[in-house]
Amino acid sequence: MEKLFKLRENGTNVRTEVMAGLSTFMTMAYIVALNPNLLTNWDTGSPLWNAVFMATLISSAVGTITMAFLANKPFVMAPGMGLNSFFAVVVSNIVALTGLTYEASFNAALCIILVEGIVFIVLTFLKVREKIVEAIPLGIRIGISPAIGMMLLNIGLGSNAGVYSETGGPFYMLGTFFTNLTPSISKEAMGSGWNTMLLYVITTFVGLFLIVALNHRKIKGSVLFGMLGASVVYWIGNFMMGVNPFASLQGASWAPPFADMFQMTFFKFDFASLLEIGWLSAVMLIVTFCMIDMFDTIGTLVGTAARAGMLDEKGNMPGMREALFSDAVGTTVGALTGTSTVTTFVESAAGVEEGGRTGLTALVAGLCFLACMFLAPIAALVPPPATSAALIYVGVLMVGGLREVNYDDVAQVLPIALMLISMPVTGSIGHGIGLAIIAYVITALLTGKKNEISWLTYFLALLFILKFFLVV
Repeated sequence: MEKLFKLRENGTNVRTEVMAGLSTFMTMAYIVALNPNLLTNWDTGSPLWNAVFMATLISSAVGTITMAFLANKPFVMAPGMGLNSFFAVVVSNIVALTGLTYEASFNAALCIILVEGIVFIVLTFLKVREKIVEAIPLGIRIGISPAIGMMLLNIGLGSNAGVYSETGGPFYMLGTFFTNLTPSISKEAMGSGWNTMLLYVITTFVGLFLIVALNHRKIKGSVLFGMLGASVVYWIGNFMMGVNPFASLQGASWAPPFADMFQMTFFKFDFASLLEIGWLSAVMLIVTFCMIDMFDTIGTLVGTAARAGMLDEKGNMPGMREALFSDAVGTTVGALTGTSTVTTFVESAAGVEEGGRTGLTALVAGLCFLACMFLAPIAALVPPPATSAALIYVGVLMVGGLREVNYDDVAQVLPIALMLISMPVTGSIGHGIGLAIIAYVITALLTGKKNEISWLTYFLALLFILKFFLVV
């Protein structure tokens, strides 16, 4: 392990890296079931669902393990949230425009992901993506980590929910529970879902403060143990309400559905059907996926690396090219097996907070994805509020990066402020960076700092202006 990952050089050890890898995996294990749910319209158990389930695990594992050995970084990959929802919308649009079945339209849309992955591999070899990273102003790079922290806080306190009732849903902790004036109003609004909602809130905060207490006592694995403690609270609460939290294990299938993947999505590209929507629409979709994924990945890598102290004095991360190449490999394998764009997950910050500093962290998480082919029902036992607790804690720590901001420079403060609000609201790291770049260029021009702006920064600002405001 020392020879492969240079543990001592990075100030870590095997135990720390393993705990970090488990922590990262547990915070993002939800993607194992959620990605096939989103891409197949929640058609759980169907052949297409099984195929996307397998594709999710294989592409996540391949991309993450590539990251481990090629870049030696503790970053974990999986089909990106937001990008998978957009992919599902594209599939539905192809169905509406062509009259094809959902399965045929799905294979047509996979062509977009294949082209995107190949484009990223070529751009990485040509060092174009590295140049794009360098074109992002240092001030914006400083603000990416805190903005991602705000995004994690929003996910943990807001949208990472799973409670419904006959009177409404889904439940959002801030929007449903804390927005109401009194608990009785919340109870009336949620109806039969009230007890579950209350348990959700209690579990989240128990997990959060347990992580804080364990970390204060310098206990290795505090995030992981805090999530496990929160899970126990949630399971006990379910038993008290007469619900068996382990019911999903009864009659669960433990066999990997390889046959469905080979039949439905493996190398099943249909370029002819894709072109039925028009070549211009197809090209614009490819460009859109490329832009969103590129800046989501760059933002996550820079933000998480900043938290881990991996950036140099110029705000650059050594090994960025290898990390970007790993992302491109993951996306290409995702297209070949049958899922949407694979990208670096912001939840990697949980492993970094546990002390993960090398590819061994990523390797452990990648092996966990492979194990899920046989153990998916067990991974599903970790409840959403346990994940929320970890995301809130890591988000708070990442927001601390604001101490590095030069508040006397409006050309730095304004873009960062826009990122802080836009990332959690839009749910897109790429969109937040795009708004920040536009704001930086305009503000720098108005304050007499045009000489500090590179031509590539101008070009990126123009691209985002066209993306946000040009209607095609």
